[in-house]
Amino acid sequence: MQQFSEGKVLLFDKPFRSSSFNVVSKVRFITKVKKVGHAGTLDPLATGLLIICTGKFTKKINEYMGMEKEYMGTFTLGATTASYDLETAPENLKDVSHITEEQIHGATVDFIGDILQMPPQFSAIKKDGKRLYESARLGIEVKVDARPVTIKEFIITKIEMPIVHFKVVCGTGTYIRSLANDYGQALGVGAYMSSLRRTRIGAFKVEDAYTLDIFEEEVKLMKEQAAL
Repeated sequence: MQQFSEGKVLLFDKPFRSSSFNVVSKVRFITKVKKVGHAGTLDPLATGLLIICTGKFTKKINEYMGMEKEYMGTFTLGATTASYDLETAPENLKDVSHITEEQIHGATVDFIGDILQMPPQFSAIKKDGKRLYESARLGIEVKVDARPVTIKEFIITKIEMPIVHFKVVCGTGTYIRSLANDYGQALGVGAYMSSLRRTRIGAFKVEDAYTLDIFEEEVKLMKEQAAL
């Protein structure tokens, strides 16, 4: 359709277990526009705000990718996973009964500000032309350097041991999965990210986003009205 080929910024609430690329492909199919891209990947096991740009607005993707992001989610204490989330099975189980609420809140402090963060082995970062997750799924660990990231806010919002609910506001390039792993190390019992939802990118909020089904229905209605 003309308006999508000329350029649109669309907000979507990415569903659980759908890749960001799947959402792009679906938007491409619904709008019949080839030039479609997203402004910042969300892992398949995460949900929430995904900015999709079409047509000429794909030039703005880097601008949106650099915006501040807000996440809500949960860490599970007392185990780790190779992927830092539930893509791989929990291991290295440890007792958490001695961990106090004061420790859980206090451990966030060292992660606020400009920090160095090691990306997960299960990530889309390229090393020597190959995605890290491709090697990780073969059991091969690839050496990568820690990267500077900015975490503006890291708050524990609720504790239901061994599950800890959090809110994070951060800059571009931050891996919440890596934060989970590092946070678990700081507490001495391990942790992995058990759920994640992106709630905001810059001034864009997930409550203003489409679901794919609603977007498809709306575009269908627009086509019917245009045909009258």
